[in-house]
Parts: sequence; C-alpha cells; structure tokens
Amino acid sequence: MAKVVAIANQKGGVGKTTTCVNLSACVAALGKKVLVVDLDPQGNTTSGYGVSKHASESNVYSCLIDEVDVRQTIVKTKFNADLVPSNTQLAGAALELAPLPHRENRLRSALAPVVPVYDYIFIDCAPSLDLLTVNALCACDTVIIPIQCEYYALEGLSELMATLKTVRKKYNHYLDIEGVVFTMYAGRLNLTLQVVAQVKKYYGDKVYKSVIPRSVRLSEAPSYGMPINFYEPNGKGSEAYMSLAREFLQNNEHS
Repeated sequence: MAKVVAIANQKGGVGKTTTCVNLSACVAALGKKVLVVDLDPQGNTTSGYGVSKHASESNVYSCLIDEVDVRQTIVKTKFNADLVPSNTQLAGAALELAPLPHRENRLRSALAPVVPVYDYIFIDCAPSLDLLTVNALCACDTVIIPIQCEYYALEGLSELMATLKTVRKKYNHYLDIEGVVFTMYAGRLNLTLQVVAQVKKYYGDKVYKSVIPRSVRLSEAPSYGMPINFYEPNGKGSEAYMSLAREFLQNNEHS
C-alpha cells in the first residue's frame, strides 16, 4: 500500500515543486515504485518531468471533475516515476468542486485504485489553501513542508498549521507532518541560522537533517524537463535531494 505524501506550503517560491520533482525522482531511483500527482494549475511538476502539459486530454482535472479513472491519466516518464499530469484547466477546478458532493474527498476517491500499486504517492500542491489543497490534505497520510530560509517564510506557517488542524479535525483524523525541509539554504547567513533555530523550536525532530542549498543547476533542470539526479547527477543539488530521499525512506522504513 502506498504512503501518500502532500508537499504543501501556501507561500509561493519556497521550492515545493522543486522538492516534489526531485525528491520523488530520487526515491524512485532508490528502487521504490513512485507516482507523482501534479495538483498545481501551473503544471510545473508536469513539465519538470519532461511531459507536455497539453499532450494528454486526461489529467488530474479529469479525475477530480469528470471522475475519469486515474489509471487512464497516468503517464510513464523516462525518470523511473509515473505521473498524473496537470494543466491550466485545473485553474477553475476549485470553483467547480465547490457545489459537488464530497468535494473535499474527490482526490482521495480518485487515487484509491492505485494506492495498492505504488510504494509512495507524492502530491504537489498549489501555493494556496483552496479546495484543491484541501483535497490533497484529505487524500494524504502526511505532509512535507518546504521552508525557505527567510523571515517571511515563518509568517505563513501558522496559517498552514491552522489549516492542517482543521482538516485533521473534520476530514482526515490521521493527517500528520512528515517533515520540514529547508530550501535555498545558505548556512553562512545569520538570517538562515535564525530561521532554522525558530523552526526547530516548533517542529523539533520533524525537521530534516538534509537541507537543500541554493543552486543554479536546480533552477535550470526544469527547463530541460529533467529531475536534478538526471540533469546533474554529481552536483550538490542532486546530492542534497538524494540525501533527503534516503532520510525520508529511513524514517518510513523504520517506523
């Protein structure tokens, strides 16, 4: 049975998609059967895996709104992981979901047929706390929260925690935090160290030891439609995400 992990933070630009693409690709490279679900209307995880946003008529929107079987939407990528793609159709989905029955559980129902098939399912969320993100939080077992090492990163955390608490209370009693990962990390900056200290105070052992450094290669890789472990296998970005993948698996396989 797959463990379903959402990657969420309503603040934009914190490395959610970068983390989703690269962590999932590294977990797949370590021999696990991985499905990636792109739940962001921008479709950056889709293009980050080298898949055209417009190539497939069936995508995550079709699953949520038209109840198309998710197995018909899955794309096999060249990078060991499978993908349920997204495109701009998804932009209006939050509004279209609003009047539907069991609107917050549409993604959970859609993924049910493939949960027994995979080891891990990663969901990339949009930078918002709308109905799409609520669907991800209802469908997942745990959440990975990427945090950029800057002051404003701390501001949105209380809002995210309040949403997690509400979802846990109303819809998904077992929802838990998988871990917090620092992105765009520059260890020599005082501000970085202050943010790290604050976050560790609140999240303790939920904070990953692996940190993701600032890296030009990590920014370049999506434009080539490749996860970092294929684009620059021996670079510091690839090493960081491979380290995170090992830590993630170690936490899960010992629990």
